[in-house]
Amino acid sequence: MPLYRVEGRVQGVGFRWFVAQEAHALRVAGWVRNLVDGAVLVRAEGSPEALAALYARVLEGPAGSVVHRVVEIAASDSEAPPAAPFSIL
Repeated sequence: MPLYRVEGRVQGVGFRWFVAQEAHALRVAGWVRNLVDGAVLVRAEGSPEALAALYARVLEGPAGSVVHRVVEIAASDSEAPPAAPFSIL
């Protein structure tokens, strides 16, 4: 169940909506939310193939975004479990 921190120009460009649409298409559960420092956090659960495809789409991002890096971080107990269907928090 990966938890990704996406850094770059990823707020104010439809990034969360883009991730949610891609996750729905891939049948991935989870959520996406903005962080106060300008990054976006993505938590996802699905088949290895679907997660790999979502990761590739997150790296690309929507038009207008610029993804500098995606870092997989350890999920803490305070992070909400994946939601089904995929949600924007």
